[in-house]
Amino acid sequence: MISINNISIQFGGEYLFKDISFNINDKDRIGLVGKNGAGKTTLMKLIASHIKPDEGNISYPSDFKIGYLPQEMDLRSDKTIFNEALSAFSEALVLKNNIDTLTYLISKRKDFKSEEYLKLITKLNEVNDRFLLIGGNTMEPETEKILKGLGFTKEEFNRNVEELSGGWKMRIVLAKILLKNPDVILLDEPTNHLDIESIQWLEGFLKNYKGAVILVSHDRIFLDNITNRTIEISLGSIHNYKVSYSEYEKLRALQYEQQLAAYNNQQKQINETEKFISRFRYQATKAKQVQSKIKILKKIDRIQVDKIDKTAVHFSFPEVQNSGSIVVSAEKLSKSFGEKKVLNNLDFVIRRGDFVAFVGKNGEGKSTLSKIITGRLDYKGDLKIGHNVKIGYYAQDSAKSLDQNKTVFETIDDIAVGDIRTKIRNILGGFLFSNDAIDKKVSVLSGGEKSRLALAKLLLTPVNFMVLDEPTNHLDMQTKDILKKALLQYKGTLIIVSHDRDFLHGLCTKVFEFKNHVINKYEGDIFEFIEHKKIKSLKELEGKKVFNSFVSTDKKSENKVRYEKKKELDRNIRRIKNKLKSCENKIEELEKKLKAYDDILADPQSFKDNINIVFDDYNKIKVKLDFEMQRWEDLSIELENQEN
Repeated sequence: MISINNISIQFGGEYLFKDISFNINDKDRIGLVGKNGAGKTTLMKLIASHIKPDEGNISYPSDFKIGYLPQEMDLRSDKTIFNEALSAFSEALVLKNNIDTLTYLISKRKDFKSEEYLKLITKLNEVNDRFLLIGGNTMEPETEKILKGLGFTKEEFNRNVEELSGGWKMRIVLAKILLKNPDVILLDEPTNHLDIESIQWLEGFLKNYKGAVILVSHDRIFLDNITNRTIEISLGSIHNYKVSYSEYEKLRALQYEQQLAAYNNQQKQINETEKFISRFRYQATKAKQVQSKIKILKKIDRIQVDKIDKTAVHFSFPEVQNSGSIVVSAEKLSKSFGEKKVLNNLDFVIRRGDFVAFVGKNGEGKSTLSKIITGRLDYKGDLKIGHNVKIGYYAQDSAKSLDQNKTVFETIDDIAVGDIRTKIRNILGGFLFSNDAIDKKVSVLSGGEKSRLALAKLLLTPVNFMVLDEPTNHLDMQTKDILKKALLQYKGTLIIVSHDRDFLHGLCTKVFEFKNHVINKYEGDIFEFIEHKKIKSLKELEGKKVFNSFVSTDKKSENKVRYEKKKELDRNIRRIKNKLKSCENKIEELEKKLKAYDDILADPQSFKDNINIVFDDYNKIKVKLDFEMQRWEDLSIELENQEN
């Protein structure tokens, strides 16, 4: 379909990637992954023909259509939301105008048998046939369906585009791409401005899409639910795997371990052979053996180990003083913007040590409440911040609010005080800004680099109450995982506004769902929240009874919940036991194979002509056995936890 042939591109004299080649086929669902700055967005722009490669070429079939959603865009339009989305059907809209014009002209004529009249009728039929052929008769219901899926209500269709925030404008651009039905859809971080409900709708749409899809995303679950192929960009090269992201992670790690083990064993063998040659080279009695060893050395196919970019963000939050037991409490808290009510009579308490996830559709007030709690918006009602509470706030636009004209170093130097000034370079190094990178202007940083810099600013001030509004947007998978690990060690209280299910999983202890101007509180993890509601999409929350902590006064309901939990627990235990049994069988099989190879290795003369193959096979089995042993241990721990 699309053929990428030995393309290279460089910036400032250094190659971002060099001589990379791969094909994009019909129905491909490709996850394009790699660290921030690896070149994912650049590769998307190359495929979309927005830029040209320095070397190589990209070939496309004739009449080929590409839909490209960039990471950052600015939609300017004086149209309504519906009409802007409808403009995706440019040809159909022109044809519709022609049909209306021709219909009007025909209605005004009385010369039914004249040549001019017949020409108008013929033209109308031709235009109408083309209009129906390209689906013009369904463009309005299709537009409505896509807009609703992306979170717009029918009441909002007549709002002007210019009234919307950047995130909602991005949804309109995405809607237009989906409505154009291109042969390939390129989406660069499409989930950054979508809520969980819209992400799940988009997952369903892309799974069933007729063409190919290429995604850049740092949402592991989103990638796993859509992709069947993963292309990693690392250190200027690509690695192509025909599996989803999570499977790719396992295969990549296993492949690297196997390569490294085989390489180390081969190096050991080469060193021993070279020592033998060096020691006995000039002894006549060993001349025949020396020549044999030299021949073996020449025949060895040298193993190459893939280069892996192991740089990673390393940071932890500083020690903080404890706050009071009540961190923040609210009674009858309300907020309106003009006549639009956003929050109405909220009552809640957040206690020391709570990790609370704010979830819900965009526009329901998650960011609004975050700003109220951090003192950035006024409100009606009562809000109390507890004793000795020190607040740190990371806003959605924290990266955008950085001074574009300052360097990375100046950005941190301006806010650093006291002893921290002597540690600026270390802090920036921990966030992957080292050497010349600290002298870069903020304006030239990627979205992920800006987000890392904004997080570094937050790190400088010890706080015991952190409010993070979409902190994972633009962060690569590694950085996101490291941030999550750091947050798990955080000793304070945390509010996270996020749509990233994988990031929230295991991190939050409470969920506040924002809906219909109120919050519904739930004790537990994000997946427990979704599972308890018995939904696959938060869309099903619409119209259901408002809940509070899901505590029922109906005894039958409580018994039913307990019964369902017991069934789920039993299912989990059976599933883990089956996996353990399978794992034990694999371990037994691999141990037998390893024993057979031990017998072979005991007699080096028996495999001297196949030395590389034997060592390679032996190490592959050993790595697989180590992997299965670790898996058996993990499953045993998981089973013990479930049974307890």
